[in-house]
Amino acid sequence: MTPSIHVFDLDETLIAGDSAVLWNEYLVEKGIIADPEFLQEDARQMELYAAGTQDMNEYLEFAIEPLLNISKTDLESLAEHFVKERIMPIFYPEAKALLQEIDGKGEPRVLISATVDYLVQVVAKALGFDIAFGIELAEENGFMRPAMVGIPTFREGKVDKFEQWLGQNPDFNQHKVDFYSDSINDKPMCVRADSAFAVNPCAQLKTEAKAHGWTILDWKL
Repeated sequence: MTPSIHVFDLDETLIAGDSAVLWNEYLVEKGIIADPEFLQEDARQMELYAAGTQDMNEYLEFAIEPLLNISKTDLESLAEHFVKERIMPIFYPEAKALLQEIDGKGEPRVLISATVDYLVQVVAKALGFDIAFGIELAEENGFMRPAMVGIPTFREGKVDKFEQWLGQNPDFNQHKVDFYSDSINDKPMCVRADSAFAVNPCAQLKTEAKAHGWTILDWKL
């Protein structure tokens, strides 16, 4: 039986929420972001993302600007507390069981998210992933800057990032690829995969899943 590489989206797929939205709410609650209109603009940005029309550069400019004077080290420390408080309680039991099953087979698990990498890495560690990719930001003297570096893990970029990783890990070239996501933004990766699984899919991805014969999963807390 051919082994698989199991590739996962993060938000609304492994967890019942969007880590970036929850992170921004957390930063506002802690008084780190003081702009009273920040969450309103964040909600608008998430609507664009859900529709598949978000400009990632515009979003990063908005989301990182209030954090420019906080070191990456301090942000990562905050993120560790955030993940314990806000992410682990919404980790789908079905996702946890599946990851444990995959781990038992000794097959690779890869997390690829359109959320910023410094947050993705903290979440990935808590969920048990050794291999994880998010949108990497430029850094200057230990502080984040609102500019992407490398391959953006967004839409077609997820495929490009996965192929880059696969090229660096040729032992997995003969593995099948299973991919799990909720979002229409991940259609390119669904098409790339040998088997795609639409987890609580948005309406657009649900339509695509039915058209392509992809498995639809209904996960609940």
